[in-house]
Amino acid sequence: MKSHATTLLAEVRTFRQNHPDVRYVDLIALDIPGHFYGKRYPIEMLEKVAAGSPLKLPQNAVLLGAQGGLFKIGDYCFNDGDPDANRRLVPGTLKPVSWESQPLGQMLITSDGTEAPIEFEPREVLAKVLERLQHKGIHPVVAFELEFYLFDKKLDNGLPQCARDPLSDDPDDQPNLHIERLSRFSEVLDDMAQTAKNQGIDITVITAEIGPGQFEINFGHQGDGMRAADWAALFCRSTRGVALKHGYRASFMAKPYLQFPGSGMHVHVSLYDGAGNNLLAAHQQQPLRHAVAGCLELLPHCMPIFSPNHNAFRRLGGTVNAATRASWGFEDRDACVRIPESDPRNLRVEHRLASADANPYLVLAAILVGLEHGLEAKREPIAPLNEDHTSGTDFPLEMLDAVRAMQHQPVLRDKLGAEFVDVYCENKRQDHLAFQQEIPAREYRWFL
Repeated sequence: MKSHATTLLAEVRTFRQNHPDVRYVDLIALDIPGHFYGKRYPIEMLEKVAAGSPLKLPQNAVLLGAQGGLFKIGDYCFNDGDPDANRRLVPGTLKPVSWESQPLGQMLITSDGTEAPIEFEPREVLAKVLERLQHKGIHPVVAFELEFYLFDKKLDNGLPQCARDPLSDDPDDQPNLHIERLSRFSEVLDDMAQTAKNQGIDITVITAEIGPGQFEINFGHQGDGMRAADWAALFCRSTRGVALKHGYRASFMAKPYLQFPGSGMHVHVSLYDGAGNNLLAAHQQQPLRHAVAGCLELLPHCMPIFSPNHNAFRRLGGTVNAATRASWGFEDRDACVRIPESDPRNLRVEHRLASADANPYLVLAAILVGLEHGLEAKREPIAPLNEDHTSGTDFPLEMLDAVRAMQHQPVLRDKLGAEFVDVYCENKRQDHLAFQQEIPAREYRWFL
């Protein structure tokens, strides 16, 4: 414990030496819908926390709805006295914030690793899954890919406007998938990439996607699954901030346009043993088939995680590479679970179903549980799409059906935690019902 505090204290003091103009640091954590909450601490107080002073925030901050409201979930929020819960600083995450008007720092905090972690905190859910896999001698290597849209900073009556191309105001003039579009938006994209690298995120490939103003950024493969999820979460925060600085609005919204592709969160996962052998490649890749079968079996029950809001369900069955059934295939982007071509050392699954605005900690936890379940059950998967283009199993395409499918699934309750499953499902149910409590203009046009 002493060496841990010493390391944190050294990190804070080094940061202060390198950034003497920073007076405040945002201490942040991801809630259930995938938004950051936290507090802004004076740098002097942060040094005290690093040295061992308590760091407490309300436990129920994790339960906030998509719009920040609190729902009655069991005895939480309204019958529990709104208690504080201990958090800890995450070592190695204290970084400068360059997109604000004033010098600022930020650092991740979490309840995992404390004496009483919050069972439904997303980072704690993933931490338990990773710890269990480690005890079984399974070591994931993970890489996230995130798609997002750039919009004009100003909305038009609440509706997004395409990002203004420096060479043209017509979105049809933006060349899809071409290097030229990367050049046209190079100033903001380069700043996004450099800012992410300054946060410690390993940014690799940048791609211009099919939608106007849509891009994808890939991260390096990471042997620490938690760190890989941290990168995805932090990237979303910094990217939105950098976009505003350049006069744009960056959004990871799943389906901002009905006529254009939605934005996804693709997750590559390979599994290794303690000696560095790829577990999926053993015995003529039989474990790979088992792992795929487990993923597909649990996928219909994980839909509230992969599609966490009403808009995310709009993305499914869309214009490009968005499946409507649980499926898999080799080098097939229409599949939920794609097996990219690779040598045995790098054999992996690419899980393509989650929307870009999903919670990366929970998405990774759900994928790993599916792989783990498959390796244990040792079942054969359905036919891949390469052999049968009609292959696949149905999954819910509406939130309330998805919640019902998730809440009582025994494997998820066991491996993700029954308390988390109950809390998460009720949070999604209440969020969905709250979303319905407004009559849109179209409803009046149709039925008035």
